[in-house]
Amino acid sequence: QVQLVESGGGSVQAGGSLRISCAASGDTISTYYMGWFRQAPGKEREGVATIDIRGATLYADSVKGRFTVSKDNATNTLYLQIHILKPEDTAMYYCAGDKWVPYWSRFRPDGYNVWGQGTQVTVSS
Repeated sequence: QVQLVESGGGSVQAGGSLRISCAASGDTISTYYMGWFRQAPGKEREGVATIDIRGATLYADSVKGRFTVSKDNATNTLYLQIHILKPEDTAMYYCAGDKWVPYWSRFRPDGYNVWGQGTQVTVSS
């Protein structure tokens, strides 16, 4: 099964932009339903963006218009572009994948079996 490794996190000023990546190995993400999740200290892990095997995307209301999920099947990499960063975007960001994720589970952590280790995004005001 696929293995996932996130990178690209860091400390950013509010209003800035960041692109985080999720490099996959062991299998091709073109055959996986993929998601980006985040978890802030003391809070539950929440889904923010998903992309299915056809490239169709979904976004949580809290990030619509600011986050863009994409994937490059040639390099087997998933991306999350984040614009207009806010302090409340501070969290550990995780990518996740599975061969099949029902529509109603795409923002649920228990919908995915494979997870990366996470990359920290910190936004200062």
